Order: sequence, then structure tokens, then C-alpha cells
Amino acid sequence: MDILDMVREAGVIGSGGAGFPTHVKLKAHAEYILLNGAECEPLLRVDQQIMAVHAEEIIRGLLLGKEITGAKEAIIGIKEKHHDVIQILEDKIREIGRQDDMRVGILPDVYPAGDEQVLVYELTGRVVPETGIPIMVGCVVMNSETALNVYHASLGKPVTEKYVTVAGDVPNPVTVKVPVGTPLQELFRYAGRENLAGHQVIDGGPMMGSLLRDPNGFVTKKTKGLVVLPADHNLIQKKSREMRSALRLDRAACEQCSMCTDLCPRHLLGHSTVPHKMVRAVAYGAMADEKVTASLTCSQCNLCEYFSCPAGINPKMANVYYMQQLREKGIRHTPKDSFTPDTMRAYRMIPSKRLVLRLNIKKYDVSAPIDESPRVDLSRAGIMLNDHVGAPALPIVAVGDYVAAGQKIGEIKEGALGAAVHASISGVVESIENNRIIIRR
Repeated sequence: MDILDMVREAGVIGSGGAGFPTHVKLKAHAEYILLNGAECEPLLRVDQQIMAVHAEEIIRGLLLGKEITGAKEAIIGIKEKHHDVIQILEDKIREIGRQDDMRVGILPDVYPAGDEQVLVYELTGRVVPETGIPIMVGCVVMNSETALNVYHASLGKPVTEKYVTVAGDVPNPVTVKVPVGTPLQELFRYAGRENLAGHQVIDGGPMMGSLLRDPNGFVTKKTKGLVVLPADHNLIQKKSREMRSALRLDRAACEQCSMCTDLCPRHLLGHSTVPHKMVRAVAYGAMADEKVTASLTCSQCNLCEYFSCPAGINPKMANVYYMQQLREKGIRHTPKDSFTPDTMRAYRMIPSKRLVLRLNIKKYDVSAPIDESPRVDLSRAGIMLNDHVGAPALPIVAVGDYVAAGQKIGEIKEGALGAAVHASISGVVESIENNRIIIRR
């Protein structure tokens, strides 16, 4: 079994939130393989800490990706503010003698430095075409935790654990390593928030995360952060806004200042993204046709809604409104032939500190120390069969079966895009329903 097969067998997917099967991403020829350690979402602390604690394993996982893709150089992208971690990584690269084909690439402390297309430009100077992916300019990107899992896969260890930051309005912000399928309530309890009454939770980061639909759910391979905030916090209110009310506000309050476009990270790369024009189209009741396909170039980073707009309206929602209709109609965007970053780009990137202040989460912007052996109740685990891009894994166990930790319990259908799934604890399969396998210890 070669390394790529081992990655497939281990069920490795993108750990940064997207969940794309890693064995598929690595099945490409690239010039560069990039490690995304930017972690540009405020309050999240996973990548910066595991790169310090598991530097060698992550580096070796990235080098395995380099070997698979045939890349000529591996670059670790990390924000300039993490001086200690940068030193650890550079020392480790020298120690294993890979200075000639691996380096640390320093990123500015801005949002969204971790956006794949922004990352590619910052580290290589190449612009990924709008609606395109990094491999189109010879790059493959993987997250820090994904690289760690690739290394573990090379040792025959499947993905059964996940690093998660629990932050926000909790007494003890913490970053924990827990088995996939750990009840979320255990993480809230461990962070000191026994009762969520009067609070809501953002699943992911404050910017791109969505409101947690089921606080009684379980940790998945994609879970990166859980941000607990008071229910009346402005971020919770923004994320609760429905499309109808968002469009009504867009029609009524847009000042056509174009600030949303001026500060748009994709627009600054030279893409066609123009959120202020999508808001204008909404105001005039424009149809979803070829005139509004620029909406399809939006990355939904939320910078326009949460930072740029002085009127507090919803430019991103205008993009999403047209995006959904265009996809239903099968209308695609025709990319431009070339892309030239805006000459003012360096002056229009948003510093993380300013973003934290604008989001009104400064008091929550504290350390969340890593704990790799948290005391949590693991009497049962709920493991999703569909927490990755593609088709759900097919269960290969039945109710009543005994399974051992690390045993494969879900397989990819032949020829389908997906990822294998493994038991994170030993026990008996209690139920298989709604694409979830419940195991009771």
C-alpha cells in the first residue's frame, strides 16, 4: 500500500473546516505544496498550538504530501505574530536537513490570510483564477492538522481524534484533543459552561462559522472551534438574520459607498467580485442572469457584512441570493483571462486586531491553552458518515456489533468522492441512522 492509499484508508479530510478528502486533493502534480497555518479566524487557537507541540510530525506530514504531488518546494504559511512557533518550525526544518526544499512563509496578521486564494498569493505571488482552485496555478494547500493526520496515516493510524478550541463567553477557554464523536456538551462543560441558557454557539470561527443547530451533537472531523456568545451579542444577531430580512435591509439602507467592494479580499486579488453591485441589483429587482454572475466569485468570508459596511447591511447575502438562483438555473461565471491585484491591496487588508474590536469580542480574545488529555465523559460517541465533501460513507457494521477503537466502520462507495470513517472508542454499535453511527462504550 503506497502513501496515498494509506491516506485514503485513514479517512483523512481537510481539518480546517472544508472537509475535502485529502487523498483526492493529493492526487495531483504540483509545483508547490503549502501548509495553511494562518488560522485567521479570531479566537481559534488550534493550528498555532499544534504547530508548536507537534512541529516535526506536521513537517513530515507536509513532506509526505510533497512526495506524493512531486512538488519542488513546501512552504509553511504562518502569521508573523507567532514568533515562537516560527522559531520552532525553522529549527526543526534545519534539524531534519530540509532547508533546500522547505521554508516558513511569513503572513501578515490580517483577515482572511487563511483564505486559500489569499494564502497562495501571499506565499507564491500567483493568483488563483476566480471560481478556481489552487492546483490551477500549481499549488496544493493543506491545513496544519491535516498534515499531522497525513503523518499519522503513514504509520497506519486512522483519523479518530480532533483538536477543537472552545472560546468566547466560557470561564476556561481551552483547546482540546478529543475523540471524534465526543458529545459537544462535554466540551462546553470542560470549558466551564455547564448550561448554555442565554447563550448561542457559533460552529467554527466568528467570521465564517454558522450558528450551531444542535448543541447536543457530537464533534466531527471538521469541528475546529466552538464560540459561545450571549444570545443578544451582535454577531449572533447577524448570523440569525434570514434572507428575506437581509434583502429588505439591503434595498432600504445601502449607501452605495462601495466600501464592501473596496475591502473585498477577492476583489483586491483582481477578481470580478463586486458586492456593492449585487446589492444594487437586489435594490432594482434584477433577475438572476449572466449580468450578476460575479456573485459566484464570492468566498463568503463575511468581511463586507461584519466589518466593511458602514450601514450594517448584508452585501454577502446579496451575493448568496444570486449565487443560489444562478446555480439552480445552471448559469456559470466566465472567468477573466488575467488577474492583476489592486495596487492599493497592501493598504486595504484588515488587521486582525481591528476586526476583533469591530466584532465586539475583544474581551474573549484570550489564550485557550492546549490540553491533549481532557477529562471528558466518553460513554458514547456519535460518528458522522457525511462530515466530508462528497457522498456519505457506507456503514460496514450493524447495530449490536462490537467495534474496537480505530476500526473502520464506514467505507467509500466505489468510484465516489468521500472518506472512510473509523470508530473513535471501543464499544457496541447502538444505532445507525441519519448518517450517524452511535457507539456505546
